[in-house]
Amino acid sequence: MGFIAWLIIGGLAGWIAGNIMQGGGFGLLGNIGVGVVGALVGGFLFSLLGLSAGGFIGSLVTATVGAVVLLWVIAKVKSG
Repeated sequence: MGFIAWLIIGGLAGWIAGNIMQGGGFGLLGNIGVGVVGALVGGFLFSLLGLSAGGFIGSLVTATVGAVVLLWVIAKVKSG
């Protein structure tokens, strides 16, 4: 996957996760950062569960799930 596609998926995943977790998004660079780190988290979690998602949509789903988990963990750490 190309670098530009990686950034697009990261931005979309971060934006979607921000809306799911009621954060409303974090700006373009923040969304990309959350999405990219979320993609790493999601890929790790999916591999632990033996799941695999390919293609653009699969990568977007994986990154979004990871970004939601990342935002949830950050919210728990901030509140606790």
